[in-house]
Amino acid sequence: MEHVELFFKSIFIDNMVFATFLGMCSYLAVSKKVSTAVGLGAAVIFVLAVTVPMNWLLDQYVLRPGALTWLGAEYADYDLSFLSFILFIATIATMVQLVEIVVEKFAPALYTSLGIFLPLIAVNCAILGGSLFMQSRDIQTLGLAFNYGLASGIGWFLAILAIAAIREKIRYSNVPAPLRGLGITFIITGLMAIGFMSFGGMLTGGEEKTETTDEVAKVEVQKQDAATEDESLAEVSQEINNK
Repeated sequence: MEHVELFFKSIFIDNMVFATFLGMCSYLAVSKKVSTAVGLGAAVIFVLAVTVPMNWLLDQYVLRPGALTWLGAEYADYDLSFLSFILFIATIATMVQLVEIVVEKFAPALYTSLGIFLPLIAVNCAILGGSLFMQSRDIQTLGLAFNYGLASGIGWFLAILAIAAIREKIRYSNVPAPLRGLGITFIITGLMAIGFMSFGGMLTGGEEKTETTDEVAKVEVQKQDAATEDESLAEVSQEINNK
């Protein structure tokens, strides 16, 4: 259940684009065509799904205070958390280079259409944000870290795919001249972000229901205790009257 909750929450509620507005440069620049958006979105999914669990391992066994205890008791006091940004970015840059090589080899047309934005995934704030959010939210297991990275990538993919499909159709719409281009794109993005906010009730509704059930149970217990206490008092009074 924890994996399912984290998966859907990362896609719809904590969406990288619509909730935190990370990765907006690539989101706006490479969303003019659906085919290009699909290629970049798939690359982002792969990079996030690989780098987040790798950085989780780095955080757990190298960076955290006391993480080096597996090397020996004398390393228990070491704190390398100040190296988080450097090592996270190094991991991301390595994986982005791998993606760039694979795309150039097997999809040269996509490589050409993505242009400079493919290597710029290395400095895409959504990619680094995934690892930093993983660290700040204290994700407990490697499986959850992979789940979070994959779901965050899918959320970013859905965002750029949706805006690309809308921008392809909006070319044939009568958009006012001052709003053409990025103007109408920003407006649509804001409206989509508001729409994604509605998914917040997917999880909070269940929590409220659980809290309400707990409150009802507490009231019932209090009623039973009161009834038991009244019975005890009645028995004591009866005994006193008999005496």
